[in-house]
Amino acid sequence: MSEFKALLVSEEQGQFTRRVVLRRIDELPAGEVLIRVHWSSLNYKDALSASGNRGVTRHYPHTPGIDAAGVVEASAVPELVPGDEVIVTGYDLGMNTPGGFGQYIRVPAGWVLKRPAGLSLRESMVLGTAGLTAGLCIDKLQRAGLTAGAGPVLVTGATGGVGSIAVAMLAQQGHEVVAMTGKADQADFLRGLGASEVISREEMQSGTGKMLLAERWAAAVDTVGGDILFNVVKSLRYDASVACCGLTAGGQFQASVFPFILRSVNLLGVDSVEQPLVAKASMWDRLSLQWKTDLSRLEREITLDQLSDHIDTILAGSMTGRAVVNLG
Repeated sequence: MSEFKALLVSEEQGQFTRRVVLRRIDELPAGEVLIRVHWSSLNYKDALSASGNRGVTRHYPHTPGIDAAGVVEASAVPELVPGDEVIVTGYDLGMNTPGGFGQYIRVPAGWVLKRPAGLSLRESMVLGTAGLTAGLCIDKLQRAGLTAGAGPVLVTGATGGVGSIAVAMLAQQGHEVVAMTGKADQADFLRGLGASEVISREEMQSGTGKMLLAERWAAAVDTVGGDILFNVVKSLRYDASVACCGLTAGGQFQASVFPFILRSVNLLGVDSVEQPLVAKASMWDRLSLQWKTDLSRLEREITLDQLSDHIDTILAGSMTGRAVVNLG
């Protein structure tokens, strides 16, 4: 097979268009491993790439998709052989390298992980970058001292990919989870994932001008950034931590040193894109075994032809949970 289907984003007269096209394998960039993609997933970064955001993707036409799971078809390295089931997340996949919204990718061997034994290819893409990020956030919080029973753990942006998986994963591990969302109609969805309480975005935006707020959270996973993040920092309990991994509410916030020097709180940055492959492998093993979580409540399966509509949905802020893309 020399041709394959892919979502192609093109710039035409200053406007960005998306359509499913046929591409040739020999059009893919050089790389040590050719992978037939069976599953991908839709992330906010994919939607930015698919709408012409130059901070994510510099050159068009382009195929987004920062996640891919499939089978090795050709390899130039001995540790990966045809038939191996593998996953690729992050690095430059889907940003400036053709990504998982195509039925084939060709990438460096240093980006490729063999599928963890406890997950199917499809399950790995229900998690995808969102699940990997949620896992890294929880791991960092636990390394900073979070234990089950310590008190309420806040998750902001809780209906999104990272947020919804974090809610489910934390609840499964015995934490009291408070979910923050701007979607009041999704409270039952979040409680179904394990949240004991659902609060509004407006509540977390209150008190922006104050240096400190009442101590409330034993820990937090923040997926939105902006002033909401600083309100989270200001309302952490003494010596507590927040893991920061997103910026949908903004890349900047008004800050003061008071929470840090008076309450000894910690702001922990989390990146899943450039994590060393060995660190990714360790987290994927954990996600597939002791941290394996039932995510059936938050996932939906879509096809390549349905992908463009779902990109519009996520850009509009109306997406909940995870969309897993069937490229079969």
